[in-house]
Amino acid sequence: MCNLYAQTKSQDDIHHALREITDDDAVIEDLTGNLPSLPGIWPDYAAPILRHGAHGYHISMGRWGMPTPPQFLTGRKVDPGVTNIRNLDSPHWRRWLAVPHRCLVPFTSFAEPDSRPGPMRGKPVWFTLGREPPVAFFAGIRTEWTSTRKLKEGAVTVDAFAFLTCAPNREVADIHPKAMPVILTRPEDWRIWLTAPFERARRLQQPLPDGELEILPEGSSAEFG
Repeated sequence: MCNLYAQTKSQDDIHHALREITDDDAVIEDLTGNLPSLPGIWPDYAAPILRHGAHGYHISMGRWGMPTPPQFLTGRKVDPGVTNIRNLDSPHWRRWLAVPHRCLVPFTSFAEPDSRPGPMRGKPVWFTLGREPPVAFFAGIRTEWTSTRKLKEGAVTVDAFAFLTCAPNREVADIHPKAMPVILTRPEDWRIWLTAPFERARRLQQPLPDGELEILPEGSSAEFG
C-alpha cells in the first residue's frame, strides 16, 4: 500500500502538461496559491489534485484519504480516510467513479514498504520515472466530505481524494508484491481518465509497463524533478 509520495514539479510544469489535453480556449483555474515543493506527502496531508470542470481544468488542494466504508468505522471516533482503492465494483466506491469525481494526482516519486527479509523490511523504498521525471499522475477519485478526521480538529468538510491501485509491475513486485498505484504518463490517458465514460476509463487500471520505474538508492532524497 502506497502511503507516502512526493510532488516536486512546479506549477508551470503542471500547467504546461495540462495544455496538452485542453482546447485552445479552455481555462486552467488554479486555486493552489503558491504551490510549494512537497517531498513527503503522507495520509491526510494536503496535496494538489486536477479535475475537469464546466469551463476547463481545475487545480486545487485536497486531503489524501477518501471516506472509509462504514463497516470499518464501527466503534471508531475518527475517519482518517482510505488512501488506496482497488475494488471498483464495491458499492461504496461506485458512487464516485463518474467524471465529476475523477481526478489526476501529480507526483514525482512514491514509496512502498520493503517486504523483503532483512534490516530494511518495512522501510520505504522510493520509485520514480527517472532522475528527471516527466509530469505524471496517479488516477484518482475525489469528493467533498464532512467527517472527523482528527479528534482535535473536530468535524470538517474537505475535498478528499485517493488514487487507484492495481497489480504491481516487475520493479514494484520485487519490493512490494501486493499492489502499486495506477500511473498515467500519456496525455491521451489523462484525458480519458478525466472525461471518458467509466467503462472506457476503468481500462486504465493496470500496471505501468515493466522497466519504466527506477528505484532510488537508499538514503536518496525524494526532492527532485
